[in-house]
Amino acid sequence: MEFLTLISQSRSLSINPNLRILSSPNVSSTFIPKDVPYFKTQFLKLTGMATRNVIVSAAMTEKPWKRYTGGEAKGFVDEMRLVAMKLHTRQQAQEGEMEAKAPEEQRVEEWEPTFDGYLKFLVDIKVVYDTLEQIIEKPSFPSYGEFRNTGLERSEKLAKDLKWFEEKGYGVPEASSPGVAYAKYLKQLSEKDPQAFICHFYNIYFANTAGGRIIAKKVAEKILDSRELEFYKWDGELSQLLQNVRDKLNKVAENWSREDKNRCLGETEISFKFYREIVRLMLS
Repeated sequence: MEFLTLISQSRSLSINPNLRILSSPNVSSTFIPKDVPYFKTQFLKLTGMATRNVIVSAAMTEKPWKRYTGGEAKGFVDEMRLVAMKLHTRQQAQEGEMEAKAPEEQRVEEWEPTFDGYLKFLVDIKVVYDTLEQIIEKPSFPSYGEFRNTGLERSEKLAKDLKWFEEKGYGVPEASSPGVAYAKYLKQLSEKDPQAFICHFYNIYFANTAGGRIIAKKVAEKILDSRELEFYKWDGELSQLLQNVRDKLNKVAENWSREDKNRCLGETEISFKFYREIVRLMLS
């Protein structure tokens, strides 16, 4: 989805040109359908995010997302990207629709990352990648197997980076609540809702190849003497690795109903919320 790793707290999300999902700070449990898994209802209640009944109602449409230029979306990955870009702030992306309210929602050039905060970020994001890659390696659903050994995997790279910090004498912290909470959510979601899980898979991996590299460069210049971490290196041509995964995602989504696709798209906001909490660690 090539969205900036800066995660914005969204206020709206379009499921089709004529319908918007609204977030409310006071979400009543009476608006959450009975078929929504318990762990997801708790997340929705605590964060005040859009509830699944709105997402499900949007699934009544059979029309895919439209490009901003007016053309048809080309494959489901294109739909996922459009949703993600709309959830950026205007400071982060030309297509963004949100207003920046927190430091991490501003342009990267305005950030003031700390060394300790960046280490916390690396530790927490490794927990997330560890979980994702374990889920793919031992899949609850056959479709997950399509995404083994894509070349985008990050766990081993992050392990090398953290080992380097330790060898330099820096204290590597334990994982904190943002990373642990996201990992737990992903594990539970992957066992119940493959379409929703794929949304997170896409957002997390593609974020690191686009906005993640922009952030890495700026952070490295400010606090790492411009050292390039293994986290931001790939074995092979990155553009081709990404295209291969796009093709696999589009292939898997071909067998989804419009309701499945809209449920996946509706998970984008939750993905942004979790990832934003982890990115915020850099500035702590």
